[in-house]
Amino acid sequence: MAEIADISNEFIRQEIDEFIERADERERIISLFSRSSPGMQAIAAALIDGDNELVDELTQAALAAGAEALEVMDYGLIAGMAIVGVKFRQNFIFVPEVLACARAMKAGMKHIDPILSASGIEPLGKVVMGTVKGDLHDIGKNLCIMMLRGAGFEVIDLGVDTSSDAFIDAVERHQAHLMGMSALLTTTMPNMGKTIDAFIDADLRDGVKIMVGGAPVTQEFADDMGADGYGKDALACVALAKKLLGVESRT
Repeated sequence: MAEIADISNEFIRQEIDEFIERADERERIISLFSRSSPGMQAIAAALIDGDNELVDELTQAALAAGAEALEVMDYGLIAGMAIVGVKFRQNFIFVPEVLACARAMKAGMKHIDPILSASGIEPLGKVVMGTVKGDLHDIGKNLCIMMLRGAGFEVIDLGVDTSSDAFIDAVERHQAHLMGMSALLTTTMPNMGKTIDAFIDADLRDGVKIMVGGAPVTQEFADDMGADGYGKDALACVALAKKLLGVESRT
């Protein structure tokens, strides 16, 4: 089993020690970083710090030195966002800090995306994502979308205040086999169940896997409403998407 001492970057070690409290999350994140090079850890550290200029610089340098685009994305950018996602969920950081980290990830991905597009790598799958009807919160959803795209999924973002009909139309139009719903308000959580019922009424439920998430959402609630899966944060969202579609995980 990997240990935190296996991680060379002192900043990353401090972040894990201070902010990653759950045993399963510590094990997962330590395992991820223990397999990454010092250069990838430096990219992750800059991203966690919200330094978009440094992420831009380090990403370009890593690619110029021969690092694979997937390595930079998985072990630098996505690994860094894994810690950001946990910190946000646990209220250690708030929206302004998350937005700074998101800008940093975009700074790195602008160098990664053209390489992946030119390589002809097929998407792992199509995912329709949206915040449910009546809910205007989207930071958590946007983190998930960023992580899903980084992991190789094609994501159709429906934004906020998404009706059942809008979810159904998007799934049919894009022939997506996976859908994600987010809610931050307890008052809008029932709209997740109503959307699932709408898919049943439209005789489309068997053709799409549905995952749910958001601060007030729990595994029990997801089970009660008939969802196929629940993700507690952006990293769990990616793992769940891969599991539901039966695709291999790289990290």
